Amino acid sequence: MSLVELRNVSKIYRLGEEEIRALDDVTLDIEEGEFISIIGPSGSGKSTLMHILGCLDSPSKGTIQLDGVMIQNASSRQLAAIRNRKIGFVFQFFNLLPKLNVVQNVELPMIYSGVSAKERRHRAMETLKMVDLANRAKHRPSQLSGGQQQRAAIARALVNNPRLVFADEPTGNLDSHTGDSILQLFRTLSQEGRTIVLVTHDPEIAAVTPRRIEIRDGKIALKVDTTLAGLHPHVRPGGETLAPRT
Repeated sequence: MSLVELRNVSKIYRLGEEEIRALDDVTLDIEEGEFISIIGPSGSGKSTLMHILGCLDSPSKGTIQLDGVMIQNASSRQLAAIRNRKIGFVFQFFNLLPKLNVVQNVELPMIYSGVSAKERRHRAMETLKMVDLANRAKHRPSQLSGGQQQRAAIARALVNNPRLVFADEPTGNLDSHTGDSILQLFRTLSQEGRTIVLVTHDPEIAAVTPRRIEIRDGKIALKVDTTLAGLHPHVRPGGETLAPRT
């Protein structure tokens, strides 16, 4: 069983008599430990797909299974609990609370999980060490560089040990050198067994992931798997690689 299984998922909005399909009959599996990218231009449906995969929204049609649990009919309260326990998010603009210092920002997901204050601080500091930011724990976000703020946001996403991490344009607000360091951090986390989904419009950013899912007009236009040893990926629109995995 895959960590995430989408089957024939659609998201439909209605404006008067017009029907808009932000997602149109999407089927997709994400395996545990994968590092994949979802790529597409503005309006392609990639953000809608991330919102549904991340339990931020529900589909109009189809089924979603996350970590063995069917969630397409979950209530808002149930979805919030799933997000807190199983999913971490990293955003382009960091979304750190400016009045809290770094370690307090990292502790936030654990407050909602009911973790004790002592345990929160211990886990937050251990996670900050993981992203090489423990020496900035008492600094406010405004006292950090952009790359340091993004590392703090990554620590916050990881602190509850989620099954799945989404990174939505995580380098979009950073210079190229700092962005490269953040992508290297994601590579390292992937090598440690984290499941990471990187959402981007930039082909160069998507190229760092072993598997790429291209979304256009609400449909999966292309799936590319570059993990084949010694082989160029053979792909077809809407299909997996034709060559077998090694």
